[in-house]
Amino acid sequence: MEGAKWSPYNFKLAAVKVDNRKVHRLPIVHWLKPQEEVEWVPFTKVGGPMPQVEIFVIDILSRKQIRVDIGNKPDQLLRIIGWLPDSSELLFTRMSRDFKVLDLIAANSNDGSTRVILTETQKTFIDPPYLSGSGFSLFEDGKRFIWISERDGWAHLYLYDINGNLIRRLTTGTFPVMKVVTMDEKRSWVYFTAHADTRLYDTHLYRVDFEGKRFKRLTEGTGQHNVAPNILRLFGALEGNQFSPSKEFFLDTHSSVDRPPVVELRKADGTLLQTLTQANIDALKDLKWSPPEEFVIKAADGQTDLYGVLYKPYDFDPNKKYPVIDHIYNGPQTTWVPRTFINSRGIRAQALAQLGYIVFLVDGRGTPERGKEFQDVVYRNIGRNEILDHVATLHQLAEKRPYMDLNRVGVFGGSWGGYMVFRALVLAPDVYHVGISTTPGVEFAYMGNGAVEPWMDLPEHNKEGYEYGSSLWLADKLKSKLLLLCGTSDVNVNFGETMLLVEGLVRAGKPFDLIVFPDQTHWFTGASNKYWMDAIRRYFQEYLKP
Repeated sequence: MEGAKWSPYNFKLAAVKVDNRKVHRLPIVHWLKPQEEVEWVPFTKVGGPMPQVEIFVIDILSRKQIRVDIGNKPDQLLRIIGWLPDSSELLFTRMSRDFKVLDLIAANSNDGSTRVILTETQKTFIDPPYLSGSGFSLFEDGKRFIWISERDGWAHLYLYDINGNLIRRLTTGTFPVMKVVTMDEKRSWVYFTAHADTRLYDTHLYRVDFEGKRFKRLTEGTGQHNVAPNILRLFGALEGNQFSPSKEFFLDTHSSVDRPPVVELRKADGTLLQTLTQANIDALKDLKWSPPEEFVIKAADGQTDLYGVLYKPYDFDPNKKYPVIDHIYNGPQTTWVPRTFINSRGIRAQALAQLGYIVFLVDGRGTPERGKEFQDVVYRNIGRNEILDHVATLHQLAEKRPYMDLNRVGVFGGSWGGYMVFRALVLAPDVYHVGISTTPGVEFAYMGNGAVEPWMDLPEHNKEGYEYGSSLWLADKLKSKLLLLCGTSDVNVNFGETMLLVEGLVRAGKPFDLIVFPDQTHWFTGASNKYWMDAIRRYFQEYLKP
């Protein structure tokens, strides 16, 4: 969680005290030292003891430390999100460990007493991003705030007073609001991004007034116009909107998978004033680049639409047969399909395609940004539906694309994608012939609690789901070629998980390939990153023979 936050005028500091004494400690061995060194890193395993957190308000002048009353519920997840303008109260959120109850709380900065402003509940889970405070926007006077809630199945904006009384709902419809970008209190507007277009995943900027009226889309052009949250920035989603201090103008940077970035200057009502820059892609055209193909198919249930992108080689010939690679992730935390012109996943997929493959990415059921019903498919069920949806995608794509060779199919992914790679090979062995799994999750009991518990419920409440989601019991079913890659210093998906899978495969007598990167974390860097990419290329070339 965030460590500290200054009050207005910087006379008080909200800080957290974290007690990790009962938390499991993960040994990270640094093998490349003259003598091996062991670093012990606190790591909350699924179902294991959590850090015990306290919040304090520190008066800088008197140096008085005031402990905030956080309640006596065990294993709470706390997040400081801000102060009232007069510094009288500190605001923070408190999430239950099972992610079913979220409280917005105000703490008196003089004595630490607290009051619950509002409580959000779900029968399944409250999407973890809400824990960050990104669903809360306070007015400048501190008397009102806007809250994002999925209470009706879709993330929408609600206007509250600071005592937790609902004033009114501001947005409605079968679409999710993504993020509040800014508020213009002088003119009574809230500006936000949402997936409210007919193109399901396109993100546009909208506004609505404080009466919940005059809802309007402000941006044009397909693709992404969003202010990307941090997790998406890691994966290359960098389009966005930036408002002027006066809130009268904004810059709109946007693109799509087939349209290069454009930067436009617009008035706050969406009126286009000037196109400032437009990316030049003449060099790409010289390389015979062609845009990827967006597609819509049905999930394994035969009813739900799934959206994806397909990449072809630069010298594509529809009369030839090409091996296919499924670039998979399908974790419940984020969408995976590239939707901007410059995107690390899209660049990697295009690079593989250039070697002579058809590469596709698809967001199966259980992923976010499509409302609760779509995402709740994953609840208590990680590992059960994802591969079914990817197999359904593969077969439907091939029905209309005879150039896709279903006798040469590979699957590639990392982290949750690494978990899905192994399950694809063992749950659909007649479909997937070669798999490359990087830093794979294998056994839920060894994973970090924040990566599993929000969607799987607590282990004691979902024994059957946890047993089915484990991949260890599937080791003897491996028939395909498998390459495992991992770093010894990974604390996201620890090195021990790969070793568990290795042991399972050894006991089952199943051949596999393994590359271990000393002192590398969840994301490989330097020479290791290049070696990792080269290994992927070599392995697919050897066994899929493009």
